[in-house]
Amino acid sequence: MSALQRIEATRQALCEALQARDWTVIGGLDLACRDAVNQLMEVGVGEERAVQQELEALLDVYRQLIEIASGERQSIVDEMTAITQAKSAAKVYHLFS
Repeated sequence: MSALQRIEATRQALCEALQARDWTVIGGLDLACRDAVNQLMEVGVGEERAVQQELEALLDVYRQLIEIASGERQSIVDEMTAITQAKSAAKVYHLFS
C-alpha cells in the first residue's frame, strides 16, 4: 500500500472513529496518520494534485476532530463545575441544618 493510500485509509478510519467518538481508536489512528504523512514526505509522489486533495481532506477531518474534542472538553468542564457547585451547596446546607 502506498503512503497516499495509507493516508486515505487512515482518514476514512478517523472519520468513522470520530462519528463513534472512540477516542482510543482516534489516538492510534492519529499516530498512524502521522507516520503515513512522514512516509509520503520522505518518498514523495509524482501525483501532486492527488496528494494535495488527500491532505486537504485530512485537514478537514482534523478540523472536525478539534471542534468535536473542544466541545466534549467544554461539556466535561461544565459537568465538573456543576458537581463542584452542588458539593458547595450541600456543605452550606449542612452548616445550617
